[in-house]
Amino acid sequence: MIPIEDIKKAVKKLLKSSLLVNITTVALITILVKGFGFYKEIIIAGTFGLSELLDTFFIAVLLPGFINQVFLISFKSVFIPNYIAELKSSKNIGAIQSTIFLIVFCIGLIFIGISFLVTDVFLSTFFDGHTEAYYSLIKTQFYYLAPCILFWGFSPLLGGILNINNEFKYATVHPILTSISMIACLLFFKEELQEAVLAVGLMIGSILEFIFLLIVCLQKKLIVFTKPDFNNENVKMMLNQAPARMTSSFLTGLIPVTDQYFSAKLIVGSIAALNYGMKIPAFFSSIIVMALGSVLLPYFSNIAYDDIESAFKRLASILKILFISLCIIVIPLILFSNPIIELLFQRNNFTQENTDIVAQIQMIFLISIPFTICGDAIVRFLTSINKNSFLAYVSLGTLIFNFILDYIFMKLYGIIGIAICTTIVQIVKVIVFMQYTKRQSKLINL
Repeated sequence: MIPIEDIKKAVKKLLKSSLLVNITTVALITILVKGFGFYKEIIIAGTFGLSELLDTFFIAVLLPGFINQVFLISFKSVFIPNYIAELKSSKNIGAIQSTIFLIVFCIGLIFIGISFLVTDVFLSTFFDGHTEAYYSLIKTQFYYLAPCILFWGFSPLLGGILNINNEFKYATVHPILTSISMIACLLFFKEELQEAVLAVGLMIGSILEFIFLLIVCLQKKLIVFTKPDFNNENVKMMLNQAPARMTSSFLTGLIPVTDQYFSAKLIVGSIAALNYGMKIPAFFSSIIVMALGSVLLPYFSNIAYDDIESAFKRLASILKILFISLCIIVIPLILFSNPIIELLFQRNNFTQENTDIVAQIQMIFLISIPFTICGDAIVRFLTSINKNSFLAYVSLGTLIFNFILDYIFMKLYGIIGIAICTTIVQIVKVIVFMQYTKRQSKLINL
């Protein structure tokens, strides 16, 4: 049991810091952003139900999203702590900015080309057994989504620079542009765009997000491009940490691919059911992850640079409060899972049968929320102290464990089994993270 007095002390300490203010600010803005996003999902659900078009859209976005998560957002994770180190040392931020943006630009172009070349192989390997019309529908949407890779690469870097400079509101609000874009395409251009309506809406939103963040950074005079310097010590550290972080993201990114691979083996609509079962858990967890993630990585990076022992103590306090609070929030959502799905999604082509399936999946995903979010907080901390190699090892073990459980539980319980697998994997992963972090803390004290 966690001592009550320890929790009270941790809460009082947190309330006195600017950390809570920043987290609250980001959380409130994220609620607004996710509210628009959820309204978008309600419109999509009513329009398409658990249909083939939705299945193919989720598959079409899978490869660009995977590339973004693995190779581009990973750079943001290693960029922030080393950028802060540069600010605290030589302050040659122009060199590190120019270097990282040049790297992301080159990687983005390379992977756009690669994604076009490997699409057919990717589909035939992971999603075999479908008709030519099915594959054609995927590729039609994919051709609009592939260029998003470049904009998805730049936007997190610009957002990271804003977060480091305490401009959290701008770095948080920009995803609302994609929701607005997709809603507008659905409401006003559905007939003209037809099967490409979701993909075009996402592409336009990605471009608008990048333009918005660039304008804000320029207005705030936060962009200071100079000659790239690959000999800069913090650039070297960033490049040294990037492969491990990218490997970790690569292996972690394969988990949803694995889930969708097994889902595609089931009846039509299974992929959409799995995605809709994630919607509400993802809505709540993404608000918290966005609020914590945007603030915690620069927060821990600053503390760890000055006092590593204090950083470990702050992490322990935050995790205690976080886990208990999340359990209190999640329990009512689990109990009322079916009515929530019925209220939000059941209309037009989304039937009562769809509601029953999605509600069961949602309940299972809700159980994983406290573990997922605490795990994310630990990952931010380990990234801030450049322990990315360990994250890669854990991700490899997690991927293998997830694949085995997906296969077993899919055979036993169908699409419900895939959700069960994901929750078990999250619980095991956070336990491993906790043990490793405790060991690192003891080594620091020694």
